[in-house]
Amino acid sequence: EFTPKFQKIKLVRIKHSLNKNEEAFVVKRRKTVLKSLKKLKIHCSKDAVPNIALLGSGGGQRAMVGLLGSLVQLDKAGLLDCILYLSGVSGSTWCMASLYQEPNWSTKLETVKDQIIKRLSGPKVSWGDVFINEHRVTGHRNKHKNDPFPIYTVIDKQCKQNREGDPWFEISPHEAGYSLTGAFVKTSSFGSQFDNGCKIKDQPEMDMLYLQGNKLCNRRFVFSSTDPNSPPADKCSQVLMDLVDMNLSVLNGIDPFDLHKSIRTNLNAYFSSGKLNLADKEAKIYSDECVCIIDVCFSICKCAVWWIWGTKYDFLHNMTDKTVPRALLESETRDYIDAGLLLNSPYFSVLREERDIDLIVSLDFSDGDPFMTVREAAETCKKLKIPFPELNIPSEDVKKPNDFYVFKGKNAPTVIHIPLFNVVNCGDDIDTWRYKYGTFSFSYSAEMITKLMEVAGKNISNNREKLLKQIHAAIGQKHNKQHCV
Repeated sequence: EFTPKFQKIKLVRIKHSLNKNEEAFVVKRRKTVLKSLKKLKIHCSKDAVPNIALLGSGGGQRAMVGLLGSLVQLDKAGLLDCILYLSGVSGSTWCMASLYQEPNWSTKLETVKDQIIKRLSGPKVSWGDVFINEHRVTGHRNKHKNDPFPIYTVIDKQCKQNREGDPWFEISPHEAGYSLTGAFVKTSSFGSQFDNGCKIKDQPEMDMLYLQGNKLCNRRFVFSSTDPNSPPADKCSQVLMDLVDMNLSVLNGIDPFDLHKSIRTNLNAYFSSGKLNLADKEAKIYSDECVCIIDVCFSICKCAVWWIWGTKYDFLHNMTDKTVPRALLESETRDYIDAGLLLNSPYFSVLREERDIDLIVSLDFSDGDPFMTVREAAETCKKLKIPFPELNIPSEDVKKPNDFYVFKGKNAPTVIHIPLFNVVNCGDDIDTWRYKYGTFSFSYSAEMITKLMEVAGKNISNNREKLLKQIHAAIGQKHNKQHCV
């Protein structure tokens, strides 16, 4: 029986405007940006402060480490406090989740960076430290007044498959919802059951593990511990590869039973590997780790088979609003999946008109074609009639990209596109770097992490003056636009 109190509370908002809490944050953050610009000796009036968004693409551990290295260099260059929004897809959200565990992380980034690298590279990888993150997104509230506003992104599976409605879904500390439709619910209530905009059944707020769950396939390194008591790496690798295939099978409507059987077989093999004959203390360590692996893996297997990990109640169920796609109003549940399956960069979270973004800095950690995401974003924007600059990319740059591209357009935000591996920081060895840091690579050693952070960081340090130039230009454009109005 439904509790009457829920029926009176309207927690769903359908409107093309910012959440009041985000509005308040933006006002304060813009003051921080103005101070930062003054430190950089950039003259800017209060009204002409540019709204700058930093985007981190998907790319597994490569994206996680690449974004961290980029942020460290932005901080050293005095540019981090110029960023208003930080938005990520897939692997980049892993970096964001780690950073936002720490209040005001940008004021102590070197310390936070060292802590993250220590967890990633060992010498002993901890399940709790590396994988299990039970912090909640709403926990970011009021703890990050000195940091950019975080936006995590996923996509609506049904909208993607049926090619109707708005697939772009964002989750911030205050609201979760459809970016372009303008339909949102309080993040603390995302996942609860709704009817006609009113909560009728409460559910616990999701934690960061939910956001990480759809990206598990990019995180094979958590099984590849340097701890001598860890389970066999080959078995762990096969389990994760089977999980990759299982997710793809579910997405394509193929029965994943054989993969489920293979996962069970490999996990059971841990117990017959002979390591349990070690000394009692060592055996207990190994046994406990195996139990943890089995608990997590079987939970993930169940979620993959039934897709319950990404399934949430539809907070728009039974509402009557002509501005919302009909499919979103009729279904009782919706499935949310890794946004990289549609577009590997979170452009549409920052292209909301009400966010009024002047400059987008896109850090692209994607595998393969270094321009695929920006091209797909431009094509989608053209179809949706969303202002986006025209792209002019020399064909020879696909195999040998430079480290800095600027795309401008009328009444559109300027887009800076920065491919991770390029001729400037990798020379003629781009393919070697791509192979070494493939999306499904094993665990990165401490040396690999350091080198990748250096390569990503060079894309910022080598282009500091170019970034400053584009910030200057964004200020000028904003000033002129306001003057014309």
